[in-house]
Amino acid sequence: MRRKTAGRFRLVLRTSLGFAALGIGSSVAGSAVVALLLFLQGLPADVGDRGWILGLTAGGIVAVSLLVGTLWTAYLQRRTVVWFTIGRRPTEDEAKRALRLPVDMAVVSGTLWLVGALALGTLAGVLGSVEGAAGMALTIGLGGLTTVGLMYVAAEWVARPVMTMALAVAPPHGRLPVTVLTRLIIVWALASGVPFVGVLLVVTPPEVGRANPTASLITLSVIGLVTGAIGTALLARAVAAPLHRLRVALDQIARGSTDVTVDVDDSSEIGLLQTSVNDLAAGLRERERMRDLFGRHVGTDVARHALEYGASLSGDVREVTALFVDVVDSTALASRTPPEELVAKLNRFFASVVSAVDARGGLVNKFQGDAALCIFGAPTRLSDASTMALAAARAIRDAVLSDGELDLGIGVACGQVFAGQLGTSSRLEYTVIGDAVNEAARLTEHAKGVPGRILASEGTVKAALGGEREFWTAHGELLLRGRRQTTTAWTT
Repeated sequence: MRRKTAGRFRLVLRTSLGFAALGIGSSVAGSAVVALLLFLQGLPADVGDRGWILGLTAGGIVAVSLLVGTLWTAYLQRRTVVWFTIGRRPTEDEAKRALRLPVDMAVVSGTLWLVGALALGTLAGVLGSVEGAAGMALTIGLGGLTTVGLMYVAAEWVARPVMTMALAVAPPHGRLPVTVLTRLIIVWALASGVPFVGVLLVVTPPEVGRANPTASLITLSVIGLVTGAIGTALLARAVAAPLHRLRVALDQIARGSTDVTVDVDDSSEIGLLQTSVNDLAAGLRERERMRDLFGRHVGTDVARHALEYGASLSGDVREVTALFVDVVDSTALASRTPPEELVAKLNRFFASVVSAVDARGGLVNKFQGDAALCIFGAPTRLSDASTMALAAARAIRDAVLSDGELDLGIGVACGQVFAGQLGTSSRLEYTVIGDAVNEAARLTEHAKGVPGRILASEGTVKAALGGEREFWTAHGELLLRGRRQTTTAWTT
């Protein structure tokens, strides 16, 4: 808990210091560059020894702008500061306001630069000439545009932690307030647009200022290179970093991992892509959960068969071996055993059944109260279904009797059955229907009174491999309920 709190404190401190450095640094650096350009161009002209008035006024405007800009931005994002500092999940309203943080900072900075350009331009006109005033206002305006554009791009980078928390509540959708194209246009303006406009103002008649334009042109070129490099680096980071995380997440999903979540930290098309990847992973997790739940109810083989071939009233006739297992004297057991204790015993009993059948490629087709029907050979075909069924019967008998909680009877028979979906289009059940199933159930009734607790039809034993047949001996002729002819049964 302490480590988490300390990490949260460092994150808040780093973000707060980043905003402070961005606000102060951009304003001071922008003002210094503008002052350098004005000096190189000899602006404003015709002010004589009254230039100190302009200098003092400009310094005062910069100081006031820093104070006003800080207070204005804090007012616009006052609620954002609270929930981000304490780590509280924002409301949707608070999240939407937080997403406007880079725009708010750009608007505040742009407004203050515009006020400064108008104020100093007007003052230069009063003290000097209209031409000097226009040149000064244009130079300050271009410097302001560069500063505002750089601040916007940098603010998006500094605000990533805030954006991540806000986008978790208000993910991007519909019409986006910010796009990758918007950022590209801003970076183009920083690298080419504003510096080239400045070059045109310097060299195109009527020339702004009276000094040699060479130094100004060099300065404008350097400004374009530096701001372009910084803007391009920030844009590349804003695009490449989330795309890298998305690629890693998609690689994990492709390898079968669905427990993947990507932080949504961008309000542009990249944020939409991050949200889509999270939705994809969530959908796959839900699909796996439903598949697992479906498999637990009907068996993994049946679930796989339904997913591959669809849910339809169809099936086929095939050779299978049916194993039916039933608890002895379950009615009396239920009357003398508390329900929760009886359920616990039955669950342990069925666990032994499932373990033995699954280990040998069979399917526990259904639980019927205290009995279970198991199938070998459907829906997955087995080359030695009889061998697997007889081995499973012995394993179930040995496991259940060794526990000593329940007594049981097991019947095993083979033959052709219908295996497939039965029911209606709105409610299906995979099942097997045929004489072999009925024969296994009837053998189970007699098996409850046999010492070995298992009876198998002669055809099943003879169809098994030699190693399995060695465990079985002839039991005798039985007249099964519902039949006119006797059935030769074997036991172990």
